[in-house]
Amino acid sequence: MSTGPSKFDRLPKTLTSVRDFNVGKGILIFLVGGLLYVAHAAFIPVALALLAALILSSPVEMLFRLGLPRGFSAVLILMMALSAAIGLVSLVWTPSQQWYASAPHTISVIQKKVTPVAKLMTKIEDLTNRASQVGSVGAAGQTPAAPVAAPQESAPRVLLTTVRDSAIGLLTFMIITLFLLAGGPPMVARMTAAFFDHLKAHHVQRYIEKVRAEVGTFYVTTALINIGLGIATTLVMMAWGMPTPYLWGALAATVNFIPYAGATVTLVAVTLVAFVSFDNLGHVVGVAASDLALAGIEGQIVQPLLVGRRLEVNPLLIFLALWFGGLFWGIAGVILATPVLVALKVVAENSLDGESMLQFLGPNDPATERPKSLKNLVRPLKKKAKTAETP
Repeated sequence: MSTGPSKFDRLPKTLTSVRDFNVGKGILIFLVGGLLYVAHAAFIPVALALLAALILSSPVEMLFRLGLPRGFSAVLILMMALSAAIGLVSLVWTPSQQWYASAPHTISVIQKKVTPVAKLMTKIEDLTNRASQVGSVGAAGQTPAAPVAAPQESAPRVLLTTVRDSAIGLLTFMIITLFLLAGGPPMVARMTAAFFDHLKAHHVQRYIEKVRAEVGTFYVTTALINIGLGIATTLVMMAWGMPTPYLWGALAATVNFIPYAGATVTLVAVTLVAFVSFDNLGHVVGVAASDLALAGIEGQIVQPLLVGRRLEVNPLLIFLALWFGGLFWGIAGVILATPVLVALKVVAENSLDGESMLQFLGPNDPATERPKSLKNLVRPLKKKAKTAETP
């Protein structure tokens, strides 16, 4: 019997760790996922509070270093953030109410404009139904049983339950955020290190400081970019004569925090409003093209220049995170998907054995994927340019 090393022992560390994944760990992951899904009402305010504390902790710590108590700084920064949120809501409240009041008229306009297409689809559906009924024999004398209507809750009760749950969640979010900001990174580090024997509080705090600095800077810069995008969208929509241009600017600035999906939501919204508001198809296409151009400039030029590509994540992973986040936690899951991926990448960058995780999360390297045909095309052009320059 051979006593030499097995083929698994000769594998790199990143590959030998694959065999450590057993059924018990799979069951544990399944149970944790089920718990997060079932108890989402309890976990969502906590997760959102962690994200808010991560973003707002930088100004709190700055005021703390200037001599203000951390608790007072936390209350001050939290009140400023809530005031900004209330100001944003008040800015879009009036135009939103206008669109809500004109919803019946908007629906009638949409129905009028899509009537030709709807008639065509109805004819196609009728032909399909007739074709499927050829050769079918109906059972004579059999009367289908009438469906039993399921009992439904009254609308006031549903509204009251929704308002109550939202108020409880908002209050929980504010309290947890305040405690996290008042305690600061040292409190979170001590609480985290208490669950792991091989971690010390100062090690955890170092990771928290790295994540806080990187993610905080990332989101502050992204917020400034989104404000600029909102202003540009407002001006462009105003130039095209769109109704309530401030609403579409605020929408663009808000949903652009969600990668890919945010720009898509803005494009669909402004295109639909232009389709309802204008009779000229060229006007509708112009509005959609302008919004698409703004999104392209922001995503391909402004964002890489100001934020850089160091915190970029694989687009496939972002899409999967948005999908599963929305499936598990709805809008809150969509909001939390990208920060979780960015935080994981920062932790992997600062870990000794985080290279495999970094490669898994990182985007594709455009330099290694550049087609050779393009290189072969560029080289003759460079040679011709040099030849033309020489006398």
